[in-house]
Amino acid sequence: MSAHTRPETPGGLVEIDQRSREIFRQIVDGYLTTGEPVGSRNIARLLPIALSPATVRNVMTDLEMAGLIYAPHTSAGRLPTERGLRFFVDGMMEVGNLTSDERGRIEAQIRAAASNRSLDQTLTEASALLSGLSRGAGVVVTTKANARLRHIEFVRLDAGRALAVLVADDGTVENRILALPAGLPASALVEAGNFLNARIVGKTLDELRREIADSRALMERELDELTARLVETGIATSSGPSGDRHLIVRGQANLLEDLKAQEDLERIRLLFADLETQTELIDLLSRAEAGDGVRIFIGSENKLFSMSGSSIIAAPFRDGGQRIVGVVGIIGPTRLNYARIVPMVDYTAKVVGRLLDGGR
Repeated sequence: MSAHTRPETPGGLVEIDQRSREIFRQIVDGYLTTGEPVGSRNIARLLPIALSPATVRNVMTDLEMAGLIYAPHTSAGRLPTERGLRFFVDGMMEVGNLTSDERGRIEAQIRAAASNRSLDQTLTEASALLSGLSRGAGVVVTTKANARLRHIEFVRLDAGRALAVLVADDGTVENRILALPAGLPASALVEAGNFLNARIVGKTLDELRREIADSRALMERELDELTARLVETGIATSSGPSGDRHLIVRGQANLLEDLKAQEDLERIRLLFADLETQTELIDLLSRAEAGDGVRIFIGSENKLFSMSGSSIIAAPFRDGGQRIVGVVGIIGPTRLNYARIVPMVDYTAKVVGRLLDGGR
C-alpha cells in the first residue's frame, strides 16, 4: 500500500502530521475492532506519545474539518468517515500476512473440493471458506464459459432453429437456441457435432472458439459452407459474455451477527436487498477484473452499497492461459478487518487460479 499523507478534502489538500496520524489510527482501529466511537480520553491513554485529552480534541477537530472523522449523534467520540477509511486503507494500513496454518487450510479445503466436485462446487467451497474465515459473506463471480467441455450436440427444433446441447466435464448441461442457415440439410447437424466433438474434450468454449478460428481453412475443407456456419454460430451463441456471469454468495447469516443498534439491522436489511440484485453485484465484482491484485470498494464509493454502507474486498483469478476468468471476494460492514482480509482474498484467488491451471 502506498503511504499517502495528504488526503483530498473539499477544502483542498490537508497535511496530516505524525501526531494526527497516530490519533486518526486510534479512531480507525477502535472502529474496526468494536464499531464504537472513540473519545479523546481513551485516545490519550492509548497513544505512544504523551498528549492531554484537550490536545487530542484539538487534533480531532482538525481531522473532522478534513472530512476524515465525524461525531455520530451527540457522542463525544468520533468515527471515521468513508473518506477517512479510504485514506486509511490506501495510505496507512499495514497488510498482514497469513499464517502457514491459514494458507494450509485455504489450500487444503479448496483442493479437496476440486478433487471430486465440479468447478461450480469448488467455487462454492471457496466462497463458503472465505465467509467462515472473515465472518462476512463470501462471493464468487465466474462465467459459464470457463467450464471444461465433454460433448456438444445439435438438435433441430424446426426449419429455422436448433438446440445446442453442451455437456461439461462435471456433468452440467447447458442448452442454447440458435438460428439455422437457410437450406441447411439435417445431416449438417450431425456433421457439425462430430467436427466439434473431435476437438472439444477438456477445452473451454473460449479455447474451442480460438482453435476453430485458427483452423478455419481446415474446417472449410472438411465441411460445406452452411455446416461451417453452423459450427461458428453454435460456439458463438454458446459463449455469451456478460449474460453468462454466474454469482455465488455464501454466509449471508454472518452479517446478522454483532448488530449493535436498530440502524445496524436496517443496514443489513438494505444489504440483503442489494445482494438480491445480482446483476448490479456482478457488475461491481467485474470491476475488480480491471487490474491485478485486490480491490477494495468502501460504502457509497459504489452505487450498489450506497444505502447499506457496506464494503467489498475482491481479487480476480486466472485460468491456465493467464486470462482473468472470475473474481472472489468478501462483503461485510465498512468496519471489516481490511488488513487481515486482503491477504486472505488474495491467496484464495491464487489457489483457485492454480487449480484452473492444472493444479500447479
